[in-house]
Amino acid sequence: MSSSVYYRFDHDDEADRPEKPRRYGVTEMRGPHYTLLSHNFLQDIFESMGQFVDGLKFSGGSHSLMPKSFLKQVIETAHQYHIYVSTGDWAEHLLRKGPSAFVQYVQECKNVGFDTIEFNVGSLGVPEDTLLRYVRLIKSGGLRAKPQFSLKVKKSDIPIGGSRAFGSYVPPPPQSSEVVEDVDFLIRRAERCLEAGADMIMIEADDVCQDADSLRADIIAKIIGRLGIEKTMFEASNSRTSEWFIQRYGPKVNLFVDHSQVIGLECLRGCKLGTFGSSHHLF
Repeated sequence: MSSSVYYRFDHDDEADRPEKPRRYGVTEMRGPHYTLLSHNFLQDIFESMGQFVDGLKFSGGSHSLMPKSFLKQVIETAHQYHIYVSTGDWAEHLLRKGPSAFVQYVQECKNVGFDTIEFNVGSLGVPEDTLLRYVRLIKSGGLRAKPQFSLKVKKSDIPIGGSRAFGSYVPPPPQSSEVVEDVDFLIRRAERCLEAGADMIMIEADDVCQDADSLRADIIAKIIGRLGIEKTMFEASNSRTSEWFIQRYGPKVNLFVDHSQVIGLECLRGCKLGTFGSSHHLF
């Protein structure tokens, strides 16, 4: 791989994160899933933005539909740019084949070249002892373990502005019947996973993080406060959500984003640009 020179905007050296491999300030990029990304397209991304991409994840089990030869080619290319590659949440689909299928899956992932196995704790639906055993199996296989926890809250719990109109009482929104996730219970299970050797906890929180206008800052603060900013990663569905996380927690927060958001996120991490579309200038 030929060396590349990247121009970095002016930033606060104390706030910036170290060079790769990073323990914090990690940017994980979504791989082929919603968009078909060819090897050449990924190569272009790595050449132009490789310094700013820490990880590549094959979301939604997309890797299970691809030839092993293609996977190995993509993974080898990513490794040339010091980018780790994660499976995404797919392991739960193996449970119907029996416990031994998970062991085989770990070995196959290692043989192909994956660095990290991510698995959805909610979809697995196994007892905690079994969950922790899966973490240990991944680690004993020489791979990084990243349990994914899904967090849901009632929509009616999200504060809505304008509860009064010209002094008149406005009826509150109807109560939602959605399942409420016990945040403390989630954190306790995540802590047990970290104690068992998990490298990072992925938080998929569509109801919490999807829309910047409805972010539950209290829940996110509680998770980071208990688990630590280095051990948590949040999915940022759009640029406004990424901006919210950087403004609240600085460049050290770990985020999972679409490939189209990588440059915008890196500008936020290094330049403190404030809001998108503001009057700040880069030069």
